[in-house]
Amino acid sequence: MTVVALLSVAPVRKGSMAKDVAEAVEALDDVDVSYETNPMGTVIEAADIHTLLDAVGAAHEAVPGDRVSTFLKIDDKRTSSTSAHEKVESVERELGRPAERRRD
Repeated sequence: MTVVALLSVAPVRKGSMAKDVAEAVEALDDVDVSYETNPMGTVIEAADIHTLLDAVGAAHEAVPGDRVSTFLKIDDKRTSSTSAHEKVESVERELGRPAERRRD
């Protein structure tokens, strides 16, 4: 079984949140998960839902402040062990190219 999630944790305030988001991401290192951060959040992959929720809790608690906003979207594949990386590779096979384009 593989559980994949999109997580976004941030304090509710004005100004840069980079330091606080970095603390949330760093908290994931204490849990047995894989992750990749992008501009919209962090994709987390865990062996089971309990490990994933432990990681989410650690990230949420790591952000200081009077008010913290957390967004979580979970894909709990209970009959398959397809990894997040394999999901992207499937799309790239269909595209015949990498699933990204940079406009600099």
